[in-house]
Amino acid sequence: MTHFRPTTTGTPAADNHGTHDDQNSRTTKSSRTTEDPEPTQSQPAQSQPAQSQPAQSQPAQSPQSTGSPQPAQGPHPTESPHPTPLPLTPPPTLHAHLTPHLTGAARAWLDQALDEAAAHPGTHGPISVWELRLAEAGRRCGAEYADAARVLILHAARADTDALTRVYFQGTGAERRAVLHALPHLVPGPDALPLVEDALRANDTGLVAAAVGPYAARHLDPHQWRHAVLKCLFTGVSVSAVADLERRAHADAELARMLGDYAAERTAAGRPVPEDLYRVLALTESGPTPPPHGDVHPHGKES
Repeated sequence: MTHFRPTTTGTPAADNHGTHDDQNSRTTKSSRTTEDPEPTQSQPAQSQPAQSQPAQSQPAQSPQSTGSPQPAQGPHPTESPHPTPLPLTPPPTLHAHLTPHLTGAARAWLDQALDEAAAHPGTHGPISVWELRLAEAGRRCGAEYADAARVLILHAARADTDALTRVYFQGTGAERRAVLHALPHLVPGPDALPLVEDALRANDTGLVAAAVGPYAARHLDPHQWRHAVLKCLFTGVSVSAVADLERRAHADAELARMLGDYAAERTAAGRPVPEDLYRVLALTESGPTPPPHGDVHPHGKES
């Protein structure tokens, strides 16, 4: 079920979102600049053989023989979608799926970070050791797997609402996103809703997509939830990110009215209506009530 790819939604710049980033507390976060890969260093070697051996420059196989990367291979992995449902995957399963994708050094670092978090859970002083590990995750595990690593660390630390709130408001965009992904695993009640509400006020599409996960599906009231769906339409976040969409949108006449008004405004302004709007609008029709998603429990943690 779980296939690890880069983080979800939004552009890679989302990891640096927020006015609270790094200035408040964590000097270690300056190391995030080392996350950027340097795959182009071997490319000059590709052009040198072509100059000394003109006869070999014509075949397309010559770059492969030198092992040089080819520019046509596509964008950096962080620009790809991340289908892994971090809020719905139990941490032991997440850990089992993550570790084969890490290097030996990254696995050793993650195991140590999880051990430290388990040995010293909660908050200790101005900043806990596991909070520092959250700041290192991107550099240690790579941007592709940092979200999953951070969720595991938060779970191992048994972070409560106060700890999650501190990490969220003092952290980078990437750390805030991890907190939102971890909420279903750590907070059984609605106490962490202020974090969801804050993320839904942001323009960071990564935060918006993380905010409309199973925790929001379970705890947002109908008014807040409808506006969360509209926020996705406003910002271009796919409504596939909205947990339990089919059940919550079912026979919702008020949501249908809001969607109709939004479509009329777009049309009057000569702007296209998002395809996702029609998808949600179809779900608001009356009919048999869809069953709740198997991984979303209205009154308890997902794991």
